[in-house]
Amino acid sequence: MKKCFLFLMLSFLIIHYFSISFADGRDKKIYFYNWSEYIPTGLLSQFTKETGIKVIYSTYESNESMYTKLKSNPNSHYDLIVPSTYFISKMRNEDMLTKINRNKLTHFNNLDPSLLNKSFDPNNDFSIPYIWGATGIGVNQKITNKLNIESWADLWNPIFKKKILLTNDAREVFQIALLKLGYSGNTKDKLVIKKAYEELIKLMPNVRMFNSDNPAYPFIQGEIEIGMMWNGSAFLANQQSDMKINFIWPKEGGIFWMDSLAIPKNAENIEGALKLIDFLLRPDIAALVAKKIGYPTPNLTAKKQLSTQILSDINLYPSKSILDKGEWQDDVGETSLIYEDYFQKLKLIH
Repeated sequence: MKKCFLFLMLSFLIIHYFSISFADGRDKKIYFYNWSEYIPTGLLSQFTKETGIKVIYSTYESNESMYTKLKSNPNSHYDLIVPSTYFISKMRNEDMLTKINRNKLTHFNNLDPSLLNKSFDPNNDFSIPYIWGATGIGVNQKITNKLNIESWADLWNPIFKKKILLTNDAREVFQIALLKLGYSGNTKDKLVIKKAYEELIKLMPNVRMFNSDNPAYPFIQGEIEIGMMWNGSAFLANQQSDMKINFIWPKEGGIFWMDSLAIPKNAENIEGALKLIDFLLRPDIAALVAKKIGYPTPNLTAKKQLSTQILSDINLYPSKSILDKGEWQDDVGETSLIYEDYFQKLKLIH
Protein backbone atom coordinates (compact mmCIF):
# COMPACT_ATOMS: atom_id res chain seq x y z
CA MET A 1 0.00 0.00 0.00
CA LYS A 2 2.83 2.35 0.90
CA LYS A 3 4.62 1.58 -2.37
CA CYS A 4 1.40 2.22 -4.26
CA PHE A 5 0.98 5.55 -2.49
CA LEU A 6 4.57 6.56 -3.27
CA PHE A 7 4.09 5.57 -6.91
CA LEU A 8 0.94 7.68 -7.18
CA MET A 9 2.66 10.66 -5.58
CA LEU A 10 5.63 10.34 -7.92
CA SER A 11 3.32 10.11 -10.94
CA PHE A 12 1.43 13.19 -9.80
CA LEU A 13 4.65 15.18 -9.36
CA ILE A 14 5.93 14.17 -12.80
CA ILE A 15 2.66 15.13 -14.51
CA HIS A 16 2.51 18.38 -12.55
CA TYR A 17 6.11 19.22 -13.47
CA PHE A 18 5.57 18.69 -17.17
CA SER A 19 2.27 20.55 -17.20
CA ILE A 20 3.93 23.54 -15.55
CA SER A 21 6.86 23.34 -17.97
CA PHE A 22 4.48 23.20 -20.93
CA ALA A 23 2.44 26.11 -19.63
CA ASP A 24 5.54 28.17 -19.00
CA GLY A 25 6.76 27.47 -22.53
CA ARG A 26 3.42 28.37 -24.11
CA ASP A 27 3.25 31.57 -22.08
CA LYS A 28 6.48 32.62 -23.74
CA LYS A 29 5.05 32.28 -27.26
CA ILE A 30 2.36 34.10 -29.21
CA TYR A 31 0.99 32.89 -32.53
CA PHE A 32 0.16 36.02 -34.52
CA TYR A 33 -1.81 35.72 -37.80
CA ASN A 34 -1.86 38.98 -39.78
CA TRP A 35 -2.11 40.55 -43.21
CA SER A 36 1.11 40.61 -45.19
CA GLU A 37 3.27 43.75 -44.92
CA TYR A 38 1.41 44.92 -41.80
CA ILE A 39 4.33 44.76 -39.36
CA PRO A 40 7.58 46.74 -39.81
CA THR A 41 10.79 44.73 -39.86
CA GLY A 42 12.26 44.24 -36.41
CA LEU A 43 9.16 45.33 -34.48
CA LEU A 44 8.25 41.87 -33.20
CA SER A 45 11.86 41.27 -32.19
CA GLN A 46 11.67 44.45 -30.14
CA PHE A 47 8.53 43.13 -28.42
CA THR A 48 10.34 39.87 -27.65
CA LYS A 49 13.32 41.77 -26.26
CA GLU A 50 11.06 43.84 -23.99
CA THR A 51 8.79 41.04 -22.79
CA GLY A 52 10.61 37.75 -23.34
CA ILE A 53 7.63 36.54 -25.40
CA LYS A 54 8.51 35.07 -28.81
CA VAL A 55 6.12 35.81 -31.66
CA ILE A 56 5.42 33.08 -34.22
CA TYR A 57 4.26 35.15 -37.16
CA SER A 58 2.34 34.12 -40.27
CA THR A 59 0.29 36.01 -42.84
CA TYR A 60 -2.83 35.73 -44.99
CA GLU A 61 -4.08 37.45 -48.14
CA SER A 62 -7.79 37.82 -47.39
CA ASN A 63 -10.31 37.80 -44.58
CA GLU A 64 -11.95 34.79 -46.18
CA SER A 65 -8.77 32.69 -46.07
CA MET A 66 -8.12 33.67 -42.44
CA TYR A 67 -11.71 32.92 -41.44
CA THR A 68 -11.78 29.58 -43.28
CA LYS A 69 -8.55 28.44 -41.64
CA LEU A 70 -9.78 29.23 -38.14
CA LYS A 71 -13.26 27.85 -38.78
CA SER A 72 -12.10 24.57 -40.31
CA ASN A 73 -9.28 24.02 -37.84
CA PRO A 74 -10.38 24.76 -34.26
CA ASN A 75 -7.01 23.50 -33.02
CA SER A 76 -5.02 26.13 -34.91
CA HIS A 77 -4.60 28.08 -31.62
CA TYR A 78 -3.68 31.50 -32.98
CA ASP A 79 -3.47 34.05 -30.17
CA LEU A 80 -3.92 37.24 -32.18
CA ILE A 81 -5.53 37.98 -35.54
CA VAL A 82 -6.40 41.12 -37.54
CA PRO A 83 -9.86 40.81 -39.14
CA SER A 84 -11.34 43.64 -41.16
CA THR A 85 -14.47 45.57 -40.27
CA TYR A 86 -17.45 43.25 -40.89
CA PHE A 87 -15.49 40.08 -40.17
CA ILE A 88 -15.26 41.20 -36.54
CA SER A 89 -19.05 41.11 -36.34
CA LYS A 90 -19.27 37.83 -38.25
CA MET A 91 -16.73 36.06 -36.05
CA ARG A 92 -18.15 37.55 -32.86
CA ASN A 93 -21.64 36.32 -33.76
CA GLU A 94 -20.25 32.84 -34.43
CA ASP A 95 -18.53 32.78 -31.02
CA MET A 96 -15.08 32.75 -32.60
CA LEU A 97 -13.63 35.66 -30.61
CA THR A 98 -12.69 36.22 -26.96
CA LYS A 99 -13.88 39.32 -25.14
CA ILE A 100 -10.95 41.68 -24.57
CA ASN A 101 -10.11 42.83 -21.05
CA ARG A 102 -9.44 46.51 -21.72
CA ASN A 103 -8.32 47.02 -18.12
CA LYS A 104 -5.04 45.44 -19.21
CA LEU A 105 -4.57 47.88 -22.09
CA THR A 106 -2.83 50.91 -20.61
CA HIS A 107 -2.69 52.69 -23.98
CA PHE A 108 -6.30 52.20 -25.10
CA ASN A 109 -7.14 55.86 -24.39
CA ASN A 110 -4.74 56.90 -27.17
CA LEU A 111 -7.32 55.81 -29.76
CA ASP A 112 -9.46 58.30 -31.66
CA PRO A 113 -13.01 58.17 -30.19
CA SER A 114 -14.46 58.78 -33.68
CA LEU A 115 -12.99 55.44 -34.78
CA LEU A 116 -14.37 53.47 -31.84
CA ASN A 117 -17.80 51.92 -31.25
CA LYS A 118 -18.46 51.19 -34.91
CA SER A 119 -21.49 49.07 -35.83
CA PHE A 120 -19.39 45.91 -36.28
CA ASP A 121 -18.33 46.08 -32.59
CA PRO A 122 -20.36 48.78 -30.78
CA ASN A 123 -18.40 48.73 -27.51
CA ASN A 124 -15.07 47.44 -28.84
CA ASP A 125 -15.51 44.40 -26.64
CA PHE A 126 -13.90 42.11 -29.21
CA SER A 127 -11.67 44.35 -31.30
CA ILE A 128 -9.05 47.06 -30.95
CA PRO A 129 -8.38 49.35 -33.96
CA TYR A 130 -4.94 48.71 -35.46
CA ILE A 131 -5.06 50.64 -38.72
CA TRP A 132 -7.83 52.02 -40.89
CA GLY A 133 -7.98 52.94 -44.51
CA ALA A 134 -9.94 53.21 -47.70
CA THR A 135 -10.27 51.57 -51.06
CA GLY A 136 -10.34 53.88 -54.04
CA ILE A 137 -8.95 53.89 -57.57
CA GLY A 138 -5.25 53.52 -58.20
CA VAL A 139 -4.05 54.87 -61.53
CA ASN A 140 -0.68 54.95 -63.24
CA GLN A 141 0.14 58.66 -63.55
CA LYS A 142 0.66 58.28 -67.30
CA ILE A 143 -2.98 57.22 -67.62
CA THR A 144 -4.15 60.04 -65.38
CA ASN A 145 -2.43 62.55 -67.64
CA LYS A 146 -4.41 61.24 -70.64
CA LEU A 147 -7.80 60.46 -69.11
CA ASN A 148 -9.94 62.10 -66.47
CA ILE A 149 -10.54 59.27 -63.99
CA GLU A 150 -13.09 60.24 -61.36
CA SER A 151 -15.58 57.41 -60.95
CA TRP A 152 -15.89 53.70 -60.21
CA ALA A 153 -17.78 53.60 -63.51
CA ASP A 154 -14.54 54.47 -65.35
CA LEU A 155 -13.26 50.95 -64.67
CA TRP A 156 -15.88 49.66 -67.13
CA ASN A 157 -14.34 51.66 -70.00
CA PRO A 158 -13.44 49.20 -72.83
CA ILE A 159 -10.10 50.99 -73.23
CA PHE A 160 -8.96 49.13 -70.12
CA LYS A 161 -9.42 45.62 -71.52
CA LYS A 162 -7.27 43.20 -69.48
CA LYS A 163 -5.63 46.11 -67.66
CA ILE A 164 -7.55 46.30 -64.37
CA LEU A 165 -6.76 44.92 -60.92
CA LEU A 166 -9.53 44.07 -58.46
CA THR A 167 -8.89 43.18 -54.85
CA ASN A 168 -9.50 39.55 -53.94
CA ASP A 169 -12.38 40.49 -51.66
CA ALA A 170 -16.01 39.65 -52.42
CA ARG A 171 -17.55 42.50 -50.45
CA GLU A 172 -15.16 45.16 -51.78
CA VAL A 173 -15.60 44.11 -55.40
CA PHE A 174 -19.38 44.06 -55.08
CA GLN A 175 -19.30 47.39 -53.28
CA ILE A 176 -17.87 49.19 -56.31
CA ALA A 177 -20.67 47.84 -58.53
CA LEU A 178 -23.33 48.66 -55.95
CA LEU A 179 -22.01 52.21 -55.54
CA LYS A 180 -21.89 52.59 -59.33
CA LEU A 181 -25.57 51.55 -59.48
CA GLY A 182 -26.51 53.91 -56.66
CA TYR A 183 -26.97 51.34 -53.89
CA SER A 184 -25.36 50.80 -50.51
CA GLY A 185 -22.43 48.43 -50.46
CA ASN A 186 -23.94 46.90 -47.33
CA THR A 187 -27.24 45.89 -48.92
CA LYS A 188 -28.90 42.60 -48.02
CA ASP A 189 -31.37 42.80 -50.91
CA LYS A 190 -30.85 39.67 -53.03
CA LEU A 191 -32.24 41.25 -56.19
CA VAL A 192 -29.93 44.26 -55.82
CA ILE A 193 -26.93 41.97 -55.24
CA LYS A 194 -27.88 40.07 -58.40
CA LYS A 195 -27.94 43.37 -60.32
CA ALA A 196 -24.43 44.09 -59.05
CA TYR A 197 -23.32 40.62 -60.15
CA GLU A 198 -24.68 41.23 -63.64
CA GLU A 199 -22.89 44.57 -63.72
CA LEU A 200 -19.62 42.93 -62.66
CA ILE A 201 -19.95 40.35 -65.43
CA LYS A 202 -19.67 43.29 -67.85
CA LEU A 203 -16.46 44.34 -66.09
CA MET A 204 -14.72 40.95 -66.36
CA PRO A 205 -13.22 41.52 -69.86
CA ASN A 206 -11.27 44.43 -68.35
CA VAL A 207 -9.96 42.45 -65.36
CA ARG A 208 -6.44 41.12 -65.52
CA MET A 209 -6.07 39.91 -61.93
CA PHE A 210 -7.46 39.73 -58.40
CA ASN A 211 -4.86 40.69 -55.79
CA SER A 212 -5.15 41.46 -52.09
CA ASP A 213 -1.62 40.47 -51.14
CA ASN A 214 0.06 43.65 -52.35
CA PRO A 215 -2.12 45.50 -54.90
CA ALA A 216 0.55 48.11 -55.60
CA TYR A 217 3.17 45.58 -56.70
CA PRO A 218 1.61 44.80 -60.13
CA PHE A 219 1.50 48.57 -60.76
CA ILE A 220 5.18 48.87 -59.91
CA GLN A 221 5.98 45.92 -62.21
CA GLY A 222 4.08 47.54 -65.06
CA GLU A 223 1.49 44.75 -65.23
CA ILE A 224 -1.44 46.97 -64.23
CA GLU A 225 -2.43 50.51 -65.18
CA ILE A 226 -5.62 51.05 -63.19
CA GLY A 227 -7.71 49.30 -60.57
CA MET A 228 -8.88 49.07 -56.99
CA MET A 229 -6.26 50.33 -54.58
CA TRP A 230 -5.86 50.79 -50.84
CA ASN A 231 -4.76 54.30 -49.95
CA GLY A 232 -1.86 53.12 -47.78
CA SER A 233 -0.63 50.73 -50.43
CA ALA A 234 -0.51 53.55 -52.99
CA PHE A 235 1.27 55.85 -50.54
CA LEU A 236 3.93 53.27 -49.70
CA ALA A 237 4.51 52.36 -53.35
CA ASN A 238 5.13 56.00 -54.20
CA GLN A 239 7.71 56.19 -51.42
CA GLN A 240 9.55 53.07 -52.52
CA SER A 241 9.58 53.20 -56.32
CA ASP A 242 9.81 55.53 -59.31
CA MET A 243 6.35 54.45 -60.44
CA LYS A 244 3.85 57.19 -59.61
CA ILE A 245 0.44 55.85 -58.58
CA ASN A 246 -2.30 58.44 -58.25
CA PHE A 247 -4.97 57.59 -55.71
CA ILE A 248 -8.43 58.78 -56.79
CA TRP A 249 -11.42 59.26 -54.47
CA PRO A 250 -14.36 58.11 -56.68
CA LYS A 251 -17.26 60.55 -56.90
CA GLU A 252 -19.61 57.76 -55.74
CA GLY A 253 -17.57 57.52 -52.55
CA GLY A 254 -14.64 55.53 -51.21
CA ILE A 255 -14.91 52.27 -49.27
CA PHE A 256 -13.77 52.68 -45.67
CA TRP A 257 -12.60 49.82 -43.47
CA MET A 258 -10.87 49.11 -40.20
CA ASP A 259 -8.37 46.34 -39.50
CA SER A 260 -8.56 45.47 -35.81
CA LEU A 261 -6.64 43.34 -33.37
CA ALA A 262 -8.73 40.47 -32.02
CA ILE A 263 -8.16 37.37 -29.89
CA PRO A 264 -9.60 34.07 -31.20
CA LYS A 265 -11.80 31.98 -28.93
CA ASN A 266 -9.29 29.11 -28.81
CA ALA A 267 -6.24 31.30 -28.05
CA GLU A 268 -3.84 29.67 -25.59
CA ASN A 269 -1.89 32.76 -24.57
CA ILE A 270 -4.47 35.48 -23.96
CA GLU A 271 -2.22 37.37 -21.53
CA GLY A 272 0.56 37.45 -24.09
CA ALA A 273 -1.86 38.62 -26.78
CA LEU A 274 -3.01 41.48 -24.54
CA LYS A 275 0.60 42.50 -23.97
CA LEU A 276 1.22 42.57 -27.72
CA ILE A 277 -1.96 44.61 -28.32
CA ASP A 278 -0.88 47.13 -25.69
CA PHE A 279 2.61 47.25 -27.21
CA LEU A 280 1.08 48.07 -30.62
CA LEU A 281 -1.05 50.81 -29.01
CA ARG A 282 2.00 52.57 -27.63
CA PRO A 283 2.35 55.95 -29.37
CA ASP A 284 5.94 55.42 -30.51
CA ILE A 285 5.11 51.96 -31.89
CA ALA A 286 1.84 53.02 -33.55
CA ALA A 287 3.64 55.97 -35.16
CA LEU A 288 6.37 53.65 -36.48
CA VAL A 289 3.74 51.31 -37.94
CA ALA A 290 2.00 54.23 -39.69
CA LYS A 291 5.28 55.49 -41.17
CA LYS A 292 6.49 52.10 -42.35
CA ILE A 293 3.34 50.46 -43.72
CA GLY A 294 1.75 53.65 -45.05
CA TYR A 295 -1.76 53.44 -43.61
CA PRO A 296 -3.57 55.94 -41.35
CA THR A 297 -3.28 55.29 -37.63
CA PRO A 298 -6.33 55.42 -35.34
CA ASN A 299 -3.97 56.46 -32.54
CA LEU A 300 -4.31 60.20 -31.81
CA THR A 301 -1.19 60.35 -29.64
CA ALA A 302 0.83 58.60 -32.34
CA LYS A 303 -0.35 61.10 -34.96
CA LYS A 304 1.50 63.84 -33.05
CA GLN A 305 4.73 62.05 -33.97
CA LEU A 306 4.00 62.03 -37.72
CA SER A 307 5.32 64.62 -40.14
CA THR A 308 3.18 67.44 -41.50
CA GLN A 309 3.73 65.95 -44.96
CA ILE A 310 1.99 62.72 -43.94
CA LEU A 311 -0.80 64.36 -41.94
CA SER A 312 -1.60 66.81 -44.75
CA ASP A 313 -1.86 64.03 -47.36
CA ILE A 314 -5.57 63.98 -48.18
CA ASN A 315 -5.29 60.41 -49.47
CA LEU A 316 -4.23 59.19 -46.03
CA TYR A 317 -6.19 61.56 -43.82
CA PRO A 318 -9.16 62.66 -45.96
CA SER A 319 -11.35 65.67 -45.36
CA LYS A 320 -14.70 65.42 -43.63
CA SER A 321 -16.50 65.79 -46.97
CA ILE A 322 -14.66 62.75 -48.38
CA LEU A 323 -15.36 60.77 -45.23
CA ASP A 324 -19.03 61.73 -45.28
CA LYS A 325 -19.41 60.69 -48.91
CA GLY A 326 -17.72 57.31 -48.35
CA GLU A 327 -19.22 54.22 -46.79
CA TRP A 328 -17.95 52.05 -43.95
CA GLN A 329 -18.22 48.31 -44.51
CA ASP A 330 -20.70 46.57 -42.25
CA ASP A 331 -21.73 43.02 -41.44
CA VAL A 332 -24.51 41.66 -43.66
CA GLY A 333 -25.01 38.38 -41.78
CA GLU A 334 -25.88 35.31 -43.83
CA THR A 335 -26.13 37.49 -46.94
CA SER A 336 -22.32 37.33 -47.07
CA LEU A 337 -22.72 33.79 -48.44
CA ILE A 338 -24.62 35.19 -51.43
CA TYR A 339 -21.86 37.71 -52.09
CA GLU A 340 -19.21 35.02 -51.82
CA ASP A 341 -21.09 32.60 -54.10
CA TYR A 342 -21.46 35.23 -56.82
CA PHE A 343 -17.83 36.27 -56.36
CA GLN A 344 -16.58 32.74 -57.01
CA LYS A 345 -18.72 32.61 -60.16
CA LEU A 346 -17.16 35.87 -61.30
CA LYS A 347 -13.67 34.49 -60.87
CA LEU A 348 -14.62 31.43 -62.92
CA ILE A 349 -15.83 33.74 -65.72
CA HIS A 350 -12.58 35.68 -65.46
